[in-house]
Amino acid sequence: MQKSIPVVILAGGLGLRMRDYSESLPKALVPIGSMAVIHHVMKIYAHQGFNRFIICLGYRGELIKEYFSNLHLRAPNVKPFTNVGSSDILGSKKDDFEITFVDTGLNTQTGGRIKKIEEFIDTDDFFATYCDSLADMDLNALLEHHKNKNKVATMTVVHPTSPFGMVEVDDGLIKSFKEKPMLPGLINGGFFTFNKKIFDYLDGDSILEEDPLRKLTAEGQLAAYNHNGFWTCMDTHKDVDRLNKLWETRFLPNVGVSFQKVPWKIWDD
Repeated sequence: MQKSIPVVILAGGLGLRMRDYSESLPKALVPIGSMAVIHHVMKIYAHQGFNRFIICLGYRGELIKEYFSNLHLRAPNVKPFTNVGSSDILGSKKDDFEITFVDTGLNTQTGGRIKKIEEFIDTDDFFATYCDSLADMDLNALLEHHKNKNKVATMTVVHPTSPFGMVEVDDGLIKSFKEKPMLPGLINGGFFTFNKKIFDYLDGDSILEEDPLRKLTAEGQLAAYNHNGFWTCMDTHKDVDRLNKLWETRFLPNVGVSFQKVPWKIWDD
């Protein structure tokens, strides 16, 4: 059986925009419902057959390892870790994860973190993402698009949603209200597919989103994959509250109204 391509998750940052949480938890462990946000991200991938994870640790990385090693205490089907060199394996019937933890340093930038896991990439292509982007992504379509484009890198692009409600004005009168509409431009959606040639564009100090992506763009080696479904990222306390509210709706009793679907929850319980 062919093994799935690895998924690199950047989980080493300080989460400075969420300082109240980050003083006690790394951003990856901020909870949405009963699961850490990184766990939600991993389930999106694993549900679609991509269950080999390389987690780039940094700030309070020991807590991320502890979270996954303790899953078996909360879920009987989850087995404790088995040490394999610098890797750890986590297996379960429900969450079939194989995890390699790599300490990529406290202050290392995003590109530098990816550079530091080069030795663990054993396929021509691999996924990479942040620990806090949630979407109803079709990852197989993303991978197929990447292969068809035959470029070094593919970046998912999404339409951002305005953080503010907007009004339409005509002749000095308010004509309509739009509650936080989708904006026309495109932004980095945080779901990447890379060929291993990406390591030629990275060094230990690289910020992925700056020189490496600009150089790839200049060389015509950065493809775009348009995702038109649900996408969000968890940057602020307000985002945490919003995502938890969305998650909690699925537990409300049925009182004659349809349950609200959690937009990024593409897996079965």
